[in-house]
Amino acid sequence: MGILSIILIIIGVLILQLLIRAAIASDDYSVQADVTINKPVAEVFDYVKYLDNQGNYNKWVMLDPNVRKEFRGTDGTVGFFYAWSSDVKQVGKGEQVIIALTPDKRVDYSLKFIEPFQSEAGSSIITEDMGNNQTKVTWSFYGKRNFMMKLMHIAMNLPKVLTKDLAASLGNLKAVLEK
Repeated sequence: MGILSIILIIIGVLILQLLIRAAIASDDYSVQADVTINKPVAEVFDYVKYLDNQGNYNKWVMLDPNVRKEFRGTDGTVGFFYAWSSDVKQVGKGEQVIIALTPDKRVDYSLKFIEPFQSEAGSSIITEDMGNNQTKVTWSFYGKRNFMMKLMHIAMNLPKVLTKDLAASLGNLKAVLEK
């Protein structure tokens, strides 16, 4: 057996392993990160409930200063609609709607990604009073994955990348609010 045959067998085994892992992986996924901000919960919540403020801390929005945005409704209220479109592939095109608000506690969103891939997800930002004018902010994304999304999650270690991006965004939020 030649070296080329051995290399092809190894590549085939690796691809087969990836396919098997994707086939048995859960359809559900969830990623989250948190940060503690030295501000009272009411002040932090009053900032994060507005989708337009994400342009000041959300890593993905900040990747393209020329992102095209469309807003409908009253920001910071249930039903507020935000759409974005960018020529930067990492930003892409999508829509976000505030679907639930619990004052000083939680904002829930529905997300629809259109480009560079199609997907739907949920997201929430939870604020928790830690006392001493400190607020813990937890940002999460969750949803269902089809087989192709499972492959992407595994091959690109996407949950780790997304968690890192969430943590970076929360670090930006902390810097903005503690300034």
